[in-house]
Amino acid sequence: MCINLYTSRIVLHALGVEDYGIYNVVGGVVVMFSFLTDCMTASTQRFLTFELGTGNKQRLHEVFVTSMHIHIIISLIIIVLGETVGLWFLNEKMVIPPERMTAAYWCFHLSIFTAVLDILSYPYISAIIAHEKMKSFAYIAILDAVLKLLLVYLLLVFDYDRLILYAVLYACEKFLIRSVYNIYCLRNFEECKYSWLFEKSLFRKMASFAGWRMLGSMTYVLYTQGLNLLLNVFFGPVANAARATAYQAQTAVGRFSGNVQTAINPQITKTYASGQMEEMHQIIYKGFRLIFFILLILCLPLVVEAPTVLDLWLVEVPEGSVTFLRILLVTLLVQRCYGVLITAISATGNIKKYEITMGALSLTTVPIAYVVLKAGGPPWSVFAVHLAVVVIANITILSVILPAIKMALKDFLRYAVMRCALVTVLSMVIPLAIKIIFEPSLTVSILNIILTVVSTSLLSLTLGLEPEEWSQMKNKIKAVVAKYKKNNHNG
Repeated sequence: MCINLYTSRIVLHALGVEDYGIYNVVGGVVVMFSFLTDCMTASTQRFLTFELGTGNKQRLHEVFVTSMHIHIIISLIIIVLGETVGLWFLNEKMVIPPERMTAAYWCFHLSIFTAVLDILSYPYISAIIAHEKMKSFAYIAILDAVLKLLLVYLLLVFDYDRLILYAVLYACEKFLIRSVYNIYCLRNFEECKYSWLFEKSLFRKMASFAGWRMLGSMTYVLYTQGLNLLLNVFFGPVANAARATAYQAQTAVGRFSGNVQTAINPQITKTYASGQMEEMHQIIYKGFRLIFFILLILCLPLVVEAPTVLDLWLVEVPEGSVTFLRILLVTLLVQRCYGVLITAISATGNIKKYEITMGALSLTTVPIAYVVLKAGGPPWSVFAVHLAVVVIANITILSVILPAIKMALKDFLRYAVMRCALVTVLSMVIPLAIKIIFEPSLTVSILNIILTVVSTSLLSLTLGLEPEEWSQMKNKIKAVVAKYKKNNHNG
């Protein structure tokens, strides 16, 4: 997270606000087609994890090979769509200065190349997650971050069009990471050794699951990139740069909590596959709270002290970034903890009703935002619309998900939501009091961040955990302290 935030700062400084906005909006055109990948990746992870839960190794191999075939097909579709529809949109609809069109073309074609590399990596990433090899997953993620840091260094060293150079170097970095995933999986998982087979019934089953996930993935891409394109059309590349900056910070924070959920997901699917419903419910309650508290600890100080954080992080802060960041972090906090419920409904394989409901609500985001902007709304209003839709959607989908996983609403509210709400309210007391009492300064801001992180962490531990969880936590802390003392004594 720290490396990614630092590299974002340097890239923005090296490219400049306009080129940084161009790269993000041009790459966003390619991302618009990535809903095909997202839905298939979810399908692959679900089926691999499910078969691991049942212990059927032959079926596990069939799932992996089938997913590879489908991802190859998706790659070809994205190349065709990107080089036709995407290229037309770039030429006819996007607002890019004429003198930067050559660089924009380079970014566009290389974005398609990196998208294909990502697509072909997903079956291998899914295998690592399904096997719960989180240490290896973490090492590769760290390698990815370090290579991106090296990329930034090379960007500053070479004297060439930096936008084109950045696109080329980023594509090379993606190729290296793709190779690492391949080599690791081939050496450690038998099912990842490719062999030609075509299981028609399995292909149809995975495609059916992916088809319904496609609805959700497509709507996600449409509203996120749709909002990005609306900003470009109404306010130009500078607004895209502000949005990109805020999203970089949101993504870094989200990835931190996302990796926690990545570790939780296989346990939810495996307990469902083995019929352990009560155990699955307990994992969902704990996972919901854990993800929420991690995000709260990270997001609350950033929301309160967003101007100071952005000033320290970036050399040049694009106009509007502060408000964008605050709204996006609140949206992340509301949205991300529901991921454990989405994993649970995916484990059942019956996602039709959920995807239709969520997709219908999400699709309202861009039209409403467009109406608001046409009425004279400021740039940040599109993200306020998004936040409102997310809140309504999260409340609505409970009526779809909870019955499907045989979970009572009162239990979900009691064991997951109520403690999160209590900790959130109490955590806001100290940072707001400091903002009211003291005059603004860098020292006060840093003190506020430290106190907010400490107080929120303590409240999460003491009030956010169930009594037995708190007891387990204290026992683990005591064990670690005892081990540390023993090692020091022996030394």
